[in-house]
Amino acid sequence: MNDIKNINLIRLAGLLLIIVTAISCKRDNNYTGHGYFMDMAYSQAFETYGSSPNFSDSITMLTPVEGTVPREMIPYQYEKTFDEQQRAGRELVNPFEADKENISRGKEQFSIYCAICHGEKGKGDGHLFTSKLFTAKPTSLVEDYVQNKPDGEIFHVITMGSISTLMGAHGSQISRDDRWKIILYLRNGLK
Repeated sequence: MNDIKNINLIRLAGLLLIIVTAISCKRDNNYTGHGYFMDMAYSQAFETYGSSPNFSDSITMLTPVEGTVPREMIPYQYEKTFDEQQRAGRELVNPFEADKENISRGKEQFSIYCAICHGEKGKGDGHLFTSKLFTAKPTSLVEDYVQNKPDGEIFHVITMGSISTLMGAHGSQISRDDRWKIILYLRNGLK
């Protein structure tokens, strides 16, 4: 008798498990299921320029304290003028050695950011020019015009863009260290 009771209990438990599973499954892919601690899953963010009850003046986007600089950011102290470009050439010195690792990193970054205009060999024959998407021929980086410039001047042109050509500023896209490594590649890897 006990064996029959146990078998019936097992069958009942199995049937309940099947029913619960069938009820809990929905065929709607948009239903994500039940959530717990909804305040963590769907946080209540404030809009950038919206009001906030957390501050006495209700402003969420506060300006930084005057004179502060974000961590690891050194403001670039040269302006986009020809005189400042030459001053950068006199004052800025490449902090990296021309070793295999730095030149390799410079080549990698050159391929990403520079080759599209200047070409893989730096001769000004990149895809944008050869495909006629860009009508002005970019400067050749292997000729004396660029190779005779100090590293700081080339760094300035990469950072701020050129005064005399159509090259735009890349300082916001390429990290400071990678700009210096690109210059190492220009000096040692393109030849």
